[in-house]
Parts: sequence; C-alpha cells; structure tokens
Amino acid sequence: MEIKRYLQQLRDEGNFREIPNFTKSGILDFSTNDYMGLGADEALQERFYADPASRKVPMTSSAARLLAPRQIDYANLEVFLRLLYAKRRGEDTGALMFNSGYHANTGLIPAIASKDTYIIADKLVHASIIDGIILSRAPYARFPHNDFDRLESMVAKKAPEFGNILVVVESVYSMDGDSADIERLIDLKRRYPNVVLYVDEAHAFGVLGPRGLGLVASSSAPGMVDVVVGTFGKAAASMGAFAITGRDMRDYLVNTARSFIFSTAIPPIQAAWSRFTVGALAQMDKERAHIAELGKRLQQVIHKYSPVDVVPSHIQPLIIGDSKKAVELSHKLYNIYGIKALPIRKPTVPAGTERLRFSLSASMKVSDIETLDKALADLLPVINPPKL
Repeated sequence: MEIKRYLQQLRDEGNFREIPNFTKSGILDFSTNDYMGLGADEALQERFYADPASRKVPMTSSAARLLAPRQIDYANLEVFLRLLYAKRRGEDTGALMFNSGYHANTGLIPAIASKDTYIIADKLVHASIIDGIILSRAPYARFPHNDFDRLESMVAKKAPEFGNILVVVESVYSMDGDSADIERLIDLKRRYPNVVLYVDEAHAFGVLGPRGLGLVASSSAPGMVDVVVGTFGKAAASMGAFAITGRDMRDYLVNTARSFIFSTAIPPIQAAWSRFTVGALAQMDKERAHIAELGKRLQQVIHKYSPVDVVPSHIQPLIIGDSKKAVELSHKLYNIYGIKALPIRKPTVPAGTERLRFSLSASMKVSDIETLDKALADLLPVINPPKL
C-alpha cells in the first residue's frame, strides 16, 4: 500500500499516531506506568546519588553483555533479584537481565521453544510475546482470553504429540488490568508434566505479591512456573527487564537468547539504579495497599460510564468502542480538565474495544479519583447509576 494513502486511511479512521508533545504543567496523569510513584520521587534520586560510588558508575556499557568490561553492576542486580525470588521459589533460582521487556520476550521464547515445542498463548498477550512466538518458528495457537477450560482442552490434545507445551500468559494484562489464574496454571502443569509455564509479570512486578514480586510469588507453588518475566521500566522507575528461572535454564539462556547475546547492554548506571529502586519497592507494602484502595474507588467511577465491567486493578479501561470518539474524549480531558488519559486503538486492542486506559500511581490521592469522576460526569452519560 502506498505510504501516503495508508497514512490518510489511519487519519480517516482516527487511528493515526503521533509522538505526543504535552506541554501543560500540573496535569493529573492517568497514563503513566509509574505505578508506585518512584519515577517522580526526586528524594529517591538524591539518596542514590548521595553515595559517591553511584556517581562513578559508567554511563555506557560500550559492548554486549558477554563482552562488557564492567560486570559488577549487572551481577549485583541479578544476585539481588535471585535472592528475593529464591525465598519463594527455592535455591534453584536464577536471574538474567535484558535490555527491555521486548528484548526479553523476543529472546526468551525462541530460545526456549525447541523443534519439539508447541506454544499456546492467551489471546491478549503483548505484541512482544507474539513477536517472540513468530521468531521461534514453533507451531502455536492462542486460547480465548483467560479461558482456562479451553486452554486445558488444547493442552490435552497436543501434549501427547510434542515434547513440550509452552503455555504463555501475562499475570496482569496491560489493557484490561485483569489477571491470569496462576493456581489453575500450576494445577495444569502438575497434570501435564511436559507443560512449560511462562508468565510475563511486567504490569504486576512492584505492585502485587509479597515484596512486590508479582502474582506468581504469591501463588502456592512459585517454583512450578518455569519462567517469570519482569520489567524495570514501570513500577521500578528504571529501564530494562529480567527473567527469573532455574539456574540451568539461566545458563542456557546466556548461550542461546539472541537478544541477550547480540545487543549492547544497558548502561551500568541503569543497572545500579534498578538495584536501588527494586530495593525500595520491596519495602513499599503500605503503598501497595494504598494503590489497591485507589483501584477499588476507580472501579466505582469507571462502572458509572462503562458498558463493560472492569476489575479493581491499577489498570482499568473505559471502553468507548470508536477510535475518533476515544481521541476526542482524551483531548477534552486534557485540554479542559488537565487530566491525561490516552486513547488506545486498534491494532493495540481489537476493533470495537477502543478505549481510554486509566492507570494508577501510589502517589495519587483519593481526591484525584474524585476529580476524574467530576470531569467524566461533565462529558459522558451515566450508564450505570450508583445503587442507593
């Protein structure tokens, strides 16, 4: 398709994307992934740089991880993660850092999926997971979102035919904020030993579970999940990602994950900062309780204006069902009320489910949710009035 014609088609549909240039100060930001408020915590940065050693950490790695001259900062981060997760998973725990969640998923899945692997992924997994599946060249199928009965029937059919069945889900889904049933997955693995469980916790890490380690860590048997993926770029207010797995698998990935082997490593200073922020996250149980309460209040607000039920998560969608209307509502919230909530359109979400995505931060107050409620009341009809 001719580029100009394609771009015009996107504009006509309301699906044209531009890099935003937000200029207002003092906005109420419901679009951030800074779930725990660390990204805007200047005092935290000051404490980090108060250590003279932190000010001497290099700003560049200058090489891929296997060639980088300085390894101590990466090793410190990975050892710290291993020790955190080992308390729940056991001694056979390894941690490996990647440059981003995209690098992790596009490197891990092709490395894990052998010629004798069949992949089954939730219909709503992230694009990076889909790209990883395609790069693996393994046969695959996708099951309806969170339909674990359907997943089990697919596993039962394919398990006798393949050496491994790689089941891939997210623990918290980035567009709907709902969660996978980790206990059901663990039960599935117990009954089908050749199942390999892969759970992406990008939107749960730091926010949920013991010490913010995610939903797998809060399950009955965390060690049954073969690969857990987390990210530093959201709740941890940094950059990069990591995989938690067994020690042998960790060594295997060092030798086979192409995105790890062939990418210049993130700067050592970034790894040192991630070690610092993850340490802070582990102590933020009070803030995790607060964001959970904010989620309950936001659910009450969204329910009034939404044709679709939402869960009380730190991520909640307001389904609009039309790209142009979603963009228009987003612009009005920003320009009139100083509220930033970005439109999410196809292909990120299926056509007909275009939405505004609201994400919460532990730095928010209940009064911020009330401000949003008043703005939406001015702009939208109430579909579901509160019960008296």
